[in-house]
Amino acid sequence: MKGLFITGTDTAVGKTTVACALAAAFRAEGHTVATLKPVETGCLEGPLGLIPEDALRLALAAGEPVSPARSLAEICPNRFALPASPEAAAAAEGREVDLAAIAAAVRARAATELLLVEGAGGLLVPLGPRLLQVDLAARLGYPVVVVGRAALGTINHTLLTVEAARRRGLQVAGVVLNRSAGGVGPEDASNAPAIAHHGAVRVLGTFPFAPGAEPAAAAALAREHLDLQALWRAL
Repeated sequence: MKGLFITGTDTAVGKTTVACALAAAFRAEGHTVATLKPVETGCLEGPLGLIPEDALRLALAAGEPVSPARSLAEICPNRFALPASPEAAAAAEGREVDLAAIAAAVRARAATELLLVEGAGGLLVPLGPRLLQVDLAARLGYPVVVVGRAALGTINHTLLTVEAARRRGLQVAGVVLNRSAGGVGPEDASNAPAIAHHGAVRVLGTFPFAPGAEPAAAAALAREHLDLQALWRAL
């Protein structure tokens, strides 16, 4: 099974937006796609328990929405209420991040052609006292896609994330810059070339500001703005 681990330079940089677009785009090309959000915090209580909104968006983009026959645990094994790091959110409930449940969720996708795994926050976000997000990525062993803001400051944040991934032996498949707000700043034209040069990494493109885009629209934007063929070759 091919896979990608999608991480961000920070929280709220658009990881879920980009991951949904990739899932929808590869699905539109005829690939069987599954998604997994191993840990989600800040979940609100719903009729089925704590509801992982990001994981639900991912599942919808991959064409695998949750139904009564399919539990939330399959798309998000660890769900916590506190909007904090997974380590802190789990501790607030007297729990720990369940790695065995994550492994089981990955095994359950064995027949899938491509699994997109979205991390929580950035690579050095703690999952537990002796476990960071990057350690989970290393255990999974999938190439990493780094999502950063298409704004001032992204060069430093993105290069730091790329360096952290490589120090743990992870392959960086590429970088996607996401416009998390409308408008283009004077630094915009230089961000991608600087990241590509100084990080010796492929910048796959800049995803446009498209809040609330439905899967079909997100797939079209991904095909237009991102180098999907280069990303597939990196798998």
